[in-house]
Amino acid sequence: MPATPAWPPRSAPRLFVETALGGGVAVPVDGNGAHYLISVMRVREGDTVLLFDGQSGEWAATAEQVRKRDLVLRCVQQTKPAETVPDFWLCAAPIKKGRIDLVAEKACELGVAKLVPVLTERSVVDKVNLDRLHAHLVEAAEQCGRTALPELAPMIPLARLLADWPAERTLFFADELGGAPMRDAFTAAPGPAALLIGPEGGFTTAERDLIRAAPQARAISLGPRILRAETAAIAATACWMAANGDWTSCETK
Repeated sequence: MPATPAWPPRSAPRLFVETALGGGVAVPVDGNGAHYLISVMRVREGDTVLLFDGQSGEWAATAEQVRKRDLVLRCVQQTKPAETVPDFWLCAAPIKKGRIDLVAEKACELGVAKLVPVLTERSVVDKVNLDRLHAHLVEAAEQCGRTALPELAPMIPLARLLADWPAERTLFFADELGGAPMRDAFTAAPGPAALLIGPEGGFTTAERDLIRAAPQARAISLGPRILRAETAAIAATACWMAANGDWTSCETK
């Protein structure tokens, strides 16, 4: 006899929605979400779509009332519980459009809990489009299987970030002048943590002194080569996840 196909199918598209999900809940979808499902993924009535709302885990839903520009998805079964990610923040100076988008995308994929844009003296960008960054977080979460979006904070000046820094959270910062090897620093300070990455031109002397004066700050070295800001953010986040994050106990399913 033929094998029973897996349900929900692994090929089912995933979609982030604002509607609170639960058994039997009907979720109307229009706009870009409907275009993606109907025109790109060719979803038809009876097909399965995986939904998440950032709070209720992931739900398998059945497509109903599929029209040209909108459809309804009805929740049938929860397929993943609400997600718990490591308590790790990425605090990064905004960089040029495209590069900061890449940082947001990879931060989501790597399991970052909170993304904080930080304004520094040498930042070449003094404004960030939070709506665009949110859209990149949504797209990354849809593709990588996350059930909750990283928290996206408004941009904050460096001095204010440090003044309000939580006492229990270690602040690792990439210092071009040198610091402890990442592996040693990360394993020596488990618990709530954050990574601070400067702009393309690096921190000024005054900023570096201000950071080092923070009791929670730990300077780390990113190795012998000069890294672009986005490379430093992604690489150091990956190293922390390997040392203290959910990479330490992940299992293949």
